[in-house]
Amino acid sequence: MSGHSKWATIKHAKGAADAKRGQMFTKLIKEISIAARMGGGSLDGNPRLRTAILKARGANMPKDNIDRAIKKGTGELEGVNYEELVYEAYAPGGVAIFIEVLTDNKNRAAADIRNILTRAGGQLATSGSVSRLFKRQGVITMDGEKYTEDAVMEVALEGGAEDVSLMEGIIEVTSAPEDFESVMNALQTKEFETMSAQVSMVAEAEVTLDNDGTAKVLKLIDKLEENDDVQNVYTNIAIPDGFDAGA
Repeated sequence: MSGHSKWATIKHAKGAADAKRGQMFTKLIKEISIAARMGGGSLDGNPRLRTAILKARGANMPKDNIDRAIKKGTGELEGVNYEELVYEAYAPGGVAIFIEVLTDNKNRAAADIRNILTRAGGQLATSGSVSRLFKRQGVITMDGEKYTEDAVMEVALEGGAEDVSLMEGIIEVTSAPEDFESVMNALQTKEFETMSAQVSMVAEAEVTLDNDGTAKVLKLIDKLEENDDVQNVYTNIAIPDGFDAGA
């Protein structure tokens, strides 16, 4: 896989996220609520809640939304009880897809995901067959036209980051999952604004398809992400240089 395909993938994901910001906030609220429900509303004793809030801040979610989500989770405000599920699947072309779900109806979620996959020519995979292709990694992206790579690197590495890269106008900071919080806090202390920030499932190796195959897989991923029960979708597809979704 070329470096360019990696950055094309990041830019495509950012564009999709920008277009779905309202829906993304809804998913982040669910994530914060379940973290607060499971571990309480105190940040000191709930690392999962801290991570969820950092992700929300990375997406520039207003503080009021975050506070309401915590109160829904702790029961101070009326909320919904969600169940966590994971689905592993393959898209056409052998592309692996790892799907994280937060739902109040697991039967509905299972039926919807199976239907979306089937219509797109994909299929569910056996447990572990897809997850082994990914590793958990903290990933923070920033606007490379707003900040210099050197400025970000100085702060990020001091916070515990593993690597800082710049290509095609995007700065990517990566870290071990356990260091994500300290890296994010270091960047926020210096008032760096992030485009996205989360502990992601990052593919160990990626699959590149032709233009038509790439378009079909991206359409499948969009359909999954549009589902209200789907929280995160991770894939090992690499978008090829010069990819045109309309071609």
